[in-house]
Amino acid sequence: LALVAECLGSAALPGPFLGHSLAGLAVLLGGTDQQKKSWLPRLAMGDVIGTVAFAEEGAGWQPSDWTLTANGTLSGTKQHVPCGSIADLIVVGTANGGLGLVEAAAGGVRVEPVDGADRTRRLDQLTFDGAACEVLPHGSQVSGRVRDAGLILLSADAYGGAARSLEMAVEYANTREQFGVTIGHFQAIKHQLANMAIKVDPVRFLVWYGAHAFDHVPEESERSAALTKAHATSVFMETARDTVEAHGGIGYTWECDVQILFKRAMFDRAFLGTPRVHRERAAVLAGW
Repeated sequence: LALVAECLGSAALPGPFLGHSLAGLAVLLGGTDQQKKSWLPRLAMGDVIGTVAFAEEGAGWQPSDWTLTANGTLSGTKQHVPCGSIADLIVVGTANGGLGLVEAAAGGVRVEPVDGADRTRRLDQLTFDGAACEVLPHGSQVSGRVRDAGLILLSADAYGGAARSLEMAVEYANTREQFGVTIGHFQAIKHQLANMAIKVDPVRFLVWYGAHAFDHVPEESERSAALTKAHATSVFMETARDTVEAHGGIGYTWECDVQILFKRAMFDRAFLGTPRVHRERAAVLAGW
């Protein structure tokens, strides 16, 4: 799944991939046999679209921050829900790190679009007003795992986007001419591109290990996911900025595709918590 996210990030592909994947994983890890039978085949086939609703006011992304209570019904507001306006199944983070399932068609859900910067991944605010909510019985045991999977997918997306940004900067430096030569001949540009490559390339292995640890090294998985998210999304943001600079004036325009990756970097950095949040979590998990 992380390898797919890497490819989608490179292309800045729009769509509900992130929330849909995490919704399916939440049902797989935390649901009953009947819930899995009911939802997983349809999610896998794309007959229904899933998403996750985690964030609350004050950027409360983590399971310990969730406050909504599910007692057969659900009331309250969730912010920054990916593709919330088109989702059929919403996995909602509830109090004490629990997870609940809400079917959008059942009613009691009001959707308000969020004017986010990244136009490739639309966000919505969802307000639940007595919406029917089916609890995932193992939700409190697996919500952290679902969060960690989201961190890894965002990191993989960030690596794909950073690598593509570097490619675009190199391509432009080899075609844009100034003073009779391509700008790639200038030492300052050479140094900038080299520094970008040195930052970007090691991220690939950090992301791949984070995904490997999620599946095979559970004792390292949570901290690895936090560190991967913090570093990969920081590098993507830095690389996207450097790519804008390498393109000069055209890099600041909507006509140049650099702006698409720049805004995607902003999303990856902020969604599910900023690098500062996850570096602090990694330090706590290490006992520092």
